[in-house]
Amino acid sequence: MGDRIDPATASPLYGGDDTDTPALKGRGVQSVEIGGRLLTLLAQSGQPMMLRDLAQMAELTPGQAHAYITSLRKLDLVEQDAASGRYRLGPFALTLGLARLRGSDPYRLAAEQVAALADQLNLMVAITVWGTHGPTIVLVQESSNYIHANVRPGGMFTVTGTATGKVFAAWLPRKLIEPVIAAELQAVQKGWSDLGALSGVALDREIEKVRRDGIAATTDLPVPGISALSAPVFNHSGHLQLAITVIGPTPKIDVSLQGGHAATLLGFTRRLSEQLGYIGNP
Repeated sequence: MGDRIDPATASPLYGGDDTDTPALKGRGVQSVEIGGRLLTLLAQSGQPMMLRDLAQMAELTPGQAHAYITSLRKLDLVEQDAASGRYRLGPFALTLGLARLRGSDPYRLAAEQVAALADQLNLMVAITVWGTHGPTIVLVQESSNYIHANVRPGGMFTVTGTATGKVFAAWLPRKLIEPVIAAELQAVQKGWSDLGALSGVALDREIEKVRRDGIAATTDLPVPGISALSAPVFNHSGHLQLAITVIGPTPKIDVSLQGGHAATLLGFTRRLSEQLGYIGNP
């Protein structure tokens, strides 16, 4: 079981190959599932839809689709635009969405799922949030690929020398990041620490690359022989909530951004973001 600390002790944040969620077992109600399919199409569309388009995409006849839409309208899950006759999600769909968002705890959702990710990749997985002094580890899920590195709950990742830190630098406001970067670079200059740090233009270019790719990677840094991949998790407002980082011995982890480990990590963080109501990229 992974070690953890209470994420409440850290400061609150500012504001590939997807693996499907395992299918639920047991007999369901087909009509409810078809209704859910129609609601999903309306949610994904982002704009009102014509009945014939809904029917075609849901693989229903127009008559069948109309019957389901009528029931959904009675529940205020769907409404019809009076001018165009097209259908969109109704007010009760918004009520359900807001209730889901209010009950969604980013840390809890991540903590419940990282053990499966660690098992799948056979790599250490760390959950990190932005704390008072920078990226703060709140949970570590070990794997059989043991690493000789001080990665533990309550520990810190640097912004300038780690994949995790670069994720925060890419998506948090500069006013939060710059003081931490300055302190890290000062420590390097004074010989207090060898952080494998980037600075100036090189750091800015690396941060921009992470933002563009949606994922960060480091090889043999800041610890020789240890490499990592890190990706962001966003909430419904598009604000970074936490970073998920996979860490392992360099020969055991594929840090190529087109590789299988990167695809699996991105699929994992995208699903977490979607569970928090995020719609967008990465």
